[in-house]
Amino acid sequence: MTSNPEHSHQPAAKRLSSTLPRVLREFSKDFDRRVTDRLHAKGHASISQSHQVVFSNLGLGATRVTELADQAQVTQQAMGKTLRELENLGYLQRAIDQRDRRAKAISLTEKGQILVRDAIECIEDTRREYASKIGMHELQELERCLRDAASKLDLSYLPELWAETERELA
Repeated sequence: MTSNPEHSHQPAAKRLSSTLPRVLREFSKDFDRRVTDRLHAKGHASISQSHQVVFSNLGLGATRVTELADQAQVTQQAMGKTLRELENLGYLQRAIDQRDRRAKAISLTEKGQILVRDAIECIEDTRREYASKIGMHELQELERCLRDAASKLDLSYLPELWAETERELA
């Protein structure tokens, strides 16, 4: 009697498809998709999920490509490509960095500042949607646990703002 190879690998495949990284990735992809859909509805049709890596690391101040790439854990080339796209769309601008004239400082344009305000609203709307499905307390506890875990792992590339956010939420 021959065994079905498809069934012999099922336990391992099931285990690999339900790991913590996979669950976190799916959660993150869903959240990003919902935010992006809401941004499109607000008139930012050219914004893609891949652009969110810039805005989640940029803040409202000027910064440099190397800093953004380090914080986002992507190559400088990948970050540069995304920044060029956003610059061409009118959401940010690059200028000579006054701290290091060899580098470019990145800052939001007026259109970029509007996008950030809209994105914050879309994120809050998405959080409310999640809370309506899983409960506000559960969502807040999930966020607290994930921030706490990230803090304990000493992820050196996380921005200082994470520590401040954790204190504000406590």
